[in-house]
Amino acid sequence: MRARIYQPSRAATQSGQAKSHEWVLEFSPESRREIDPLMGWTSSDDMNSQVRLRFDSREAAQSYAEEHGIEAVVQRPTKRRHRIRPGGYGENFAANRRLGWTH
Repeated sequence: MRARIYQPSRAATQSGQAKSHEWVLEFSPESRREIDPLMGWTSSDDMNSQVRLRFDSREAAQSYAEEHGIEAVVQRPTKRRHRIRPGGYGENFAANRRLGWTH
């Protein structure tokens, strides 16, 4: 049984870093998906492909994989630099604004 351990990236609609510090253990599919001839849905007999376990740290996910005999590959996240504007969002509506409105 193979799996990967990774830290999920934030969604495109997120601007903050909330809920992006947890680690996920996700199983690799062991069998290919097949198309049902009657309904046309895709299905698989692999139940582990639906399982996603969440952990607070990478070490906890790795120790879980070792305890249960799961061959896991760790993918390290790429960290992004925080962009914090001086003044923040409220600066757009300040009474002492020097530049003209852009919208």
